[in-house]
Amino acid sequence: MKIKAIALNTFKEAIRDRVLYLLLFFAAVCIIFSRLLALLTVGDRVKIIKDVGLSSLSFFGALMAIIIGTQLVYKEIDKKTVFSLLSKPIHRFQFLLGKFLGLVLTLFIMMVLMSVIFLVLVFFHTFTLEWNLLAAIYFIFIEYLLVTAVAVLFSCFSTPILSSIFSLSFYLIGHLSWGLETLINKMSPGLGKTLFRILYHFLPDLQNFNFKTEIVHHIPVPAKLYIFSTVYGLFYTFFILTLAVWIFRRRDFI
Repeated sequence: MKIKAIALNTFKEAIRDRVLYLLLFFAAVCIIFSRLLALLTVGDRVKIIKDVGLSSLSFFGALMAIIIGTQLVYKEIDKKTVFSLLSKPIHRFQFLLGKFLGLVLTLFIMMVLMSVIFLVLVFFHTFTLEWNLLAAIYFIFIEYLLVTAVAVLFSCFSTPILSSIFSLSFYLIGHLSWGLETLINKMSPGLGKTLFRILYHFLPDLQNFNFKTEIVHHIPVPAKLYIFSTVYGLFYTFFILTLAVWIFRRRDFI
């Protein structure tokens, strides 16, 4: 019940944030703009709309998670409200988990709104309900969970600006991990290559949640790959949250 109360309070605070609606507006503009882009591009217009739309969902949802998530804990510390909260019979892990779940609920609603705009736009072009797109949207939401956990982690010990930079770097590196693998393969054996290989295996590969190409181009995806990506995302999210709780417990607010 304590976690639920904190989550609902966090949701009410986040849903009033104007930045959230600004990002939702830009996401809607990009999704609708994909139709114009499709008209100006040579190729399958529907596939372009789907690709741009799904990319918009992924990017702007991650921005929402980063911008709101990096303020969750810091704002409570800055306003000194964390003292009154933790003086009550509330464990620190309950406080942090409640904050995380409240933001996840906010992101879920934002995703539903963006997805409705996207699916309606696709429907106007195909006059069919593209249910297969829900699989891509599902994994984008799994990515949201991980990015939110990372934002909460950095919010436990850093300022919102630095936390945003760290979280955005995490997001970009996670999607460019294939480039790091290419760099490792081109490096000569030595300490540098070993360190980069350790870094490569430690950092999450967010491309595990990217099924846009396969779904847009109707490429069959094995069910075990869907299961692996789901387990991978949930496990990594749990790991990051555990690390955040450990750091938050060690903080001294006196």
